[in-house]
Amino acid sequence: MMTPVARAAFTTVVAALIACSCSVRGATSPRQPAHEQGQGGADSPAGVWTGTAELDGQQVPFQLEVTDTGDQVRGALLNGKQKSPSSSGTYSGGHLVLRFDYYANTLDAMLSDGVLTGTFGKDGHTVPLTGRLNAEVPAASPAPPNIAGEWEVAVQGPKGEHAWKLKVRQSRANVDAVIQRIDGDTGDLYGEWRDGRFAVSHFTAAGPSYAVLKPQSDGTLQLATISHNGEVQELTARRPQIARSEGLTGPEDPLHHTALKNPREPLAFRFPNLEGKLVSASDPEFSHRALIVSIGGSWCPNCQDEAPFLETLYRKYHSRGLEIVELSFEERSQLANPTRLKAVNQRFGITYPVLLAGTPDQLDQTFPGVVNLNCWPTTFFIGKDGLVKAIHTGYSGPATGKDNAELEKETAALVERLLRGDERSPGVGPLQVAQTH
Repeated sequence: MMTPVARAAFTTVVAALIACSCSVRGATSPRQPAHEQGQGGADSPAGVWTGTAELDGQQVPFQLEVTDTGDQVRGALLNGKQKSPSSSGTYSGGHLVLRFDYYANTLDAMLSDGVLTGTFGKDGHTVPLTGRLNAEVPAASPAPPNIAGEWEVAVQGPKGEHAWKLKVRQSRANVDAVIQRIDGDTGDLYGEWRDGRFAVSHFTAAGPSYAVLKPQSDGTLQLATISHNGEVQELTARRPQIARSEGLTGPEDPLHHTALKNPREPLAFRFPNLEGKLVSASDPEFSHRALIVSIGGSWCPNCQDEAPFLETLYRKYHSRGLEIVELSFEERSQLANPTRLKAVNQRFGITYPVLLAGTPDQLDQTFPGVVNLNCWPTTFFIGKDGLVKAIHTGYSGPATGKDNAELEKETAALVERLLRGDERSPGVGPLQVAQTH
């Protein structure tokens, strides 16, 4: 936890960085031609809007691309090469509304004289934001240090882990970082070298995320992050070999975090699907078939990362005997009317069964026979005999690069073994049979 002095310093640095990154000099940006009005004309919001959102007292940059074809308005939040597209949009009399249904978030803003002012979020949980049309992004500071590669962040995590992974890709002054925890990853965080540190962030349809990476004279990296409750946490990142030499524990194996109290008991579930029909683990369609059960929620970015991969597995292996079921834990308002979950299913073309399992706080009581079931997603791999063979905690999404590719390759190999009924065969590799602690 930061001291008040350190927190104040961090806040000052962030404010200075953001003010710099969102300055408008009245000149043409190299990224976007400048106009007094949107590209679609005086009454159009079309163009690229650059600005900041206020997250628990911190300023987080965002970039919004708006297109206006006359009969419809669409937007996309830009993060590097990635886009988070809106589901729908309207614009009238300077009032821009963009809906991101797959996170149940809405951008609601007024546009006037090239300035956008509004909010982003849902149900009273919104962040204020301000942006300018076609703002120029200033050059980075010269002589950036090289921080590319893998780091380990010592931490006393709320879910029991003692280290996170930090991966940094760098091209001169520009970096793309991702933090990997036991429950998943932050997604790509982009930033530039400026004033002695790298401020990295993204603003996606799920909302804003922000961190600061500051190289230290002893070869470590200071990592300052903002938690969901607004607290600024200051941590130290080391190269893995240095962490081992200092006797620090490495990142936890996601295949040994969650386990069963009794691996000889099947994983039982019985919940309604989106049409209200009850679906049970004991239903005939699951008998003598390999089964993947993923526990998640439509509010969870890592679950949304996992969903298209599960759909790929389902389409490839369903005809050979693979079943997949998602048990989705949603807020009470979404349980009553799961519009966000339906939007997620539509976005990723999900065809495997998705069940409404309850609210997130009901997870432990729903599965009392599972130890350390505290991450979203958690995925159970069940053999044709109805018993759990492996449990994977979290999901390494596309931002993790090699880790994502390795996880998907190993998961596909496990599915092949489950279908053959030889999941206990030699050469299992990192995927292990579920065990008690």
